[in-house]
Amino acid sequence: MERLYDWKSGIKKDELEETIKVLKNDGLVLVPTETVYGIGANAFSDIACKKIYEAKHRAQDNPLIVHVSDYEMLKRVANVSNEIEQKLIEAFMPGPFTLILEKRKEICDTASAGLSTIGVRMPSNSIIHEIIKESQIPIAAPSANVSGRPSGTNVADIMKELEDKMDVMIDGGDCPIGIESTVVKVIDGIPTILRPGFVTEDDIQDAIGCVKLSNQLFKTVSKDEKVESPGMKYRHYAPKTKCVLVLAGDDQIDKVNALLLENQGACVLGFEEDRDKINITSDRYIEIGSKQNLITVSQHLFSSLRKIDEIDNCPLAIVEGVEKKDLGLSIMNRLIRACEHNTI
Repeated sequence: MERLYDWKSGIKKDELEETIKVLKNDGLVLVPTETVYGIGANAFSDIACKKIYEAKHRAQDNPLIVHVSDYEMLKRVANVSNEIEQKLIEAFMPGPFTLILEKRKEICDTASAGLSTIGVRMPSNSIIHEIIKESQIPIAAPSANVSGRPSGTNVADIMKELEDKMDVMIDGGDCPIGIESTVVKVIDGIPTILRPGFVTEDDIQDAIGCVKLSNQLFKTVSKDEKVESPGMKYRHYAPKTKCVLVLAGDDQIDKVNALLLENQGACVLGFEEDRDKINITSDRYIEIGSKQNLITVSQHLFSSLRKIDEIDNCPLAIVEGVEKKDLGLSIMNRLIRACEHNTI
């Protein structure tokens, strides 16, 4: 039986020491971050990182993100090769931001999926930060879920999925952001967003003066293409129930109601302000928050997607989308993949 540590009220020294022992012995630790929970392992160890792929049933060509405690550790795992990368680190680390950098040989090939680059993040969450700092082990940690399923933002959501696969599970409460970090690579001197997150396009524009979006953000990537960031390939964030995403627009409510007429027993994942406009009983309506507060929507996104599978005899989940701007771009990136590009 794995050890479950409750650190919602603070880190316990003896349990911290046990957690560090697990990491040093190539074990797996469920750890909270400010974005989502992660399955953490020693990023220097092929043996440990292979266990992450096994626990998640993750494709071997899908690289992990390495978490560090400070700039000195960052330089141990990757090379900062230009001024733009340095400015991005200064502007957004620590925080919900991942930068693709040239990998140093100390990071195992399993963590990078055999690539010469690695995504590096410096989390602001005090729990994972303290574990990394005290152990002096950079932690490779993808989102805590079985691959393809919604990411975990609280221990209760992911307990059954992962409890028999972890050596230690740390409960740090709900993750305050709720979606994974923004992933950026500097290409031809321009920060390019490979995966949108809480740090937005405008944030990077303000800090650096230029930014662009990867053309793969909302596309299906073929199985033969190599990717440098998680979240660009394969089925992601998806409930088991079939989902359709109704894009934002003046006729969004009409389209939702039309789908409900065509699909008896369907459920809706929608917004607070639309509840009374949609023709459905309350037990089949999952409220995700308000369109006027996308921070709350991002916090509840993955836990709401998981609630879809709790509704009995539901042939279809109808999901309301938002505009693809600011944080809405990141939310839509997740919803389009959760609905497997099935949009109206």
